[in-house]
Amino acid sequence: MRHRPSSRWSRRQSLLPRRQASSLGLRLTLAAAVAAAFAAFGSTAFLVAHGWLGSTASGATGVEAPSQALRLDSARVQGGRRGTLGVQDHTVAQRAHLADSLRSSGANAVTAASGTPAAVTHRSLRRTSFGLWAATIGARAWSRRATSAMMRRASSIDPIQPLGACPPPILYQQRWVQLALLATLALLSDWVCFSVAATPSTWVKVFGQDPATLIDIFLFTNVGACLLEPFIIKKFGLRIPIVGAAALMAIGCLLRSGIPFVGDTLPSYDVVVAGTMMVAVAQPFFQCTPPLLSATWFAADERSLATAVAINFNQVGIATAFIFGGELARTPDGLKFYFSLMALSAAVVLVATAIGFREKPPTPPSASEAEKELQGEENDMNFPEQAVTLLQTPGFLQPLAAFVVSIAVTNVVGAFLEAKLEKVGIVDQTAIDFSGAGFELAIVIGGILIGSYVDRSKEYKTTTMACLAGTFAAVSMLGLGHAPQAVIIIALLLVGLVAGPVQPINAELAVEVTYPADENAIEAVQQLCGNLISALLVPLCEWAMRYEWSFPAPWAPAGTDSITGDTAVLLACIGGVSLFFLTFNAPLRRTEVDRENCIASDLMIDSGEEEGAFLAVATAAVNGEPRETETTPGR
Repeated sequence: MRHRPSSRWSRRQSLLPRRQASSLGLRLTLAAAVAAAFAAFGSTAFLVAHGWLGSTASGATGVEAPSQALRLDSARVQGGRRGTLGVQDHTVAQRAHLADSLRSSGANAVTAASGTPAAVTHRSLRRTSFGLWAATIGARAWSRRATSAMMRRASSIDPIQPLGACPPPILYQQRWVQLALLATLALLSDWVCFSVAATPSTWVKVFGQDPATLIDIFLFTNVGACLLEPFIIKKFGLRIPIVGAAALMAIGCLLRSGIPFVGDTLPSYDVVVAGTMMVAVAQPFFQCTPPLLSATWFAADERSLATAVAINFNQVGIATAFIFGGELARTPDGLKFYFSLMALSAAVVLVATAIGFREKPPTPPSASEAEKELQGEENDMNFPEQAVTLLQTPGFLQPLAAFVVSIAVTNVVGAFLEAKLEKVGIVDQTAIDFSGAGFELAIVIGGILIGSYVDRSKEYKTTTMACLAGTFAAVSMLGLGHAPQAVIIIALLLVGLVAGPVQPINAELAVEVTYPADENAIEAVQQLCGNLISALLVPLCEWAMRYEWSFPAPWAPAGTDSITGDTAVLLACIGGVSLFFLTFNAPLRRTEVDRENCIASDLMIDSGEEEGAFLAVATAAVNGEPRETETTPGR
């Protein structure tokens, strides 16, 4: 009987650069060629050096050394995983003991091989003995110098090295399935929320109600559900709540459409509102879980990208509402077909989620996630207590403010997009719809591009400041009342490109500074604050639009241009948050854990040992204590 593969992480101090190991192996091989009797030492030392650094991108195999001071764990590629090699922590004294034992074994081999046949003459015997003696002395002296050089290089290695020096973690292709499903669910939820934003006249004709009221009901229900979501995720994990929320959204879409593609009329207004509220309750499970999904499934250099895709993909849903809604929902019959299409899409995604969505990978993707698993749950705080603790954590308020201003800017720009475009003469509804879709897609593209950069550089503060500065400039251009139409369209796309990425970047930054806090609770706090501030800022900007200030402008036909009060409010918010964000000076705790430690996976424990024995091994690895453990390659 074997336990399932478990995970642990170990110190990086015992890893040698690959080029040093190759050079050492070559020298020992040449020494064996000079003195054949010294071949045992050369080959054994080569295997030891190769075992320390024998991992590749596709897999690795550990080689057992004759000394009990060295123990290697090997991992083998399974399915879509990347292999890695984990090495337990060894002190310089242990490696010196190993080298001494290897030199002794080499000397014994030379001595055993120094006899000569009886038929050889006494002169030849003396010459041969002298030659072997000289070769032995020279080889042993050289081996001491080579081993000493190796020891000096090993002892000079800094235990805290750049992230790239660590062997690649074991990752699973399933992580992309997880990300695709969560992003698609987020897309569908916002498609439902803004489904009639592009065709309000059709909605009024069918139900006699203001479509903005339906959106308000959705948003307020969403805020209430955000308060419940952390409790459910903490109690049931990731898979069960996500699948349950997908089912709730599918039922809500079915209530909104009636029997899909049957008949020409929609259900009553109250039934449609009830279905909309069910989708609103489901949405927080797609909006608040991206950082948790990224930490659970993705490597340290992929987390910002994954979070950007999952958080911002709801913008694609808004773009879908503008494009499909504007084309399909122009008549009451078209509205029925349009709602049936949403219900069918939700049902298909529900089936895919129930089949393909998983709780977590067999092995953690990073040292920080492995450490959280080893530590387990340290407290049983409920969500309000977690929120208070987060707000009191140094370094949390700055990314929270940046996250909130990003949501506020994109929401306000989207809410008054039509008025802005009509002010500069863009009145064609199709052009307005595609401009809005382009704005939403720019948010997603910007998140992917800038998120990928932050994954590699970990420059959260510098990148956020650059994005806020770009947002300030783009909003200033967008607020001009008499600028050329091309300038306004470019400014609109720039707002999406630079303001949208601020959300996922600062969601990850908040996780970094509060590690090992609950990622889901962190995102729930940010979403709650962002939605509440946006709800307050939209009516404030609507009131401020009444005021307008003129200034000289050479590009305007009359020589003057103007900005309205809503633009001034947004610029004041962006400027104030930028100044506040300059005060950010907190350590990236999660990245520190990832950089100080390597992760070694697929440790197989023999049937005679219990699960607690693995924890003892993992703890010994953390503390730098060697422990005998029999290993086999992962399956």
